[in-house]
Amino acid sequence: MSVSDKEREEIEKSSAPLIEHLIELRRRLIWSLGGFFVAFLVCFFFAKRLFNLLVIPFKWATQWAGLDPHKVELIYTAPQEFFFTQVKLAMFGGMVIAFPLIATQIYKFIAPGLYKNERNAFLPFLIASPILFLMGASLVYFFFTPMVMWFFLAMQQAGTNDQVQISLLPKVSEYLSLIMTLIFSFGLVFQLPVVTSLLTRVGLLSSQALAEKRKWAIVLSFVVAAVLTPPDPMSQCGLAIPTIILYEVAIWSSRMIERSQARDRLAREQAESNSSVAGDKTPDAPST
Repeated sequence: MSVSDKEREEIEKSSAPLIEHLIELRRRLIWSLGGFFVAFLVCFFFAKRLFNLLVIPFKWATQWAGLDPHKVELIYTAPQEFFFTQVKLAMFGGMVIAFPLIATQIYKFIAPGLYKNERNAFLPFLIASPILFLMGASLVYFFFTPMVMWFFLAMQQAGTNDQVQISLLPKVSEYLSLIMTLIFSFGLVFQLPVVTSLLTRVGLLSSQALAEKRKWAIVLSFVVAAVLTPPDPMSQCGLAIPTIILYEVAIWSSRMIERSQARDRLAREQAESNSSVAGDKTPDAPST
């Protein structure tokens, strides 16, 4: 067999698994994109109802400010603005709804390359991630959005002889951008325990390192909150404070993982020690 034939045979042997992986990747991508497209169509069909649902925190804020919640008014200043707002809302809702399917497809693609203990360790985090995101989104919807809108409504000015009338008339696109930014920011921050726990489990991070960087984490929390949230102190503090609390939760979670790993390692060493002692005590077979 010539050298070229050997090289061709090696290429064929190595290309077969690669083609199988590419076929599997294509199937997972088709399922993920299909799920997102179906969720997008459903959300676009109910876009106006979903937008009215997102306006409810604004109504709560007007009630806190002593105004009539039934007179909440939003405007759009371009003919196509509300249409593209609905498209953006449908894309955001479709991504949220399809995320469990997308995460499941990612897990099914990488699971065959993991050991059984690695799959068992990864699966709880796959379940915890969307739950924590929904917790962050719920905190935004039920508390921080009404609080931020109440802060903005408090800046209105009643018209008198000496003052002009200044009223808040938010645009539909700007209101959606505000609430989407808050939901995304809080949902991302609430993934902090998941990320740190995964890094601790694989040995790239430790609870001691997290505790030593606590001061820097506090400063970074306020910097990130200033970048991700609107430029008002209430929303910035509202994101920074939960981030600091979640950082402490991450330290506690990392310590629990380290203790669990230490117990497993001790039990494994004890089992190996017992098996070696039992092997030493085994009598030799009689000679024939």
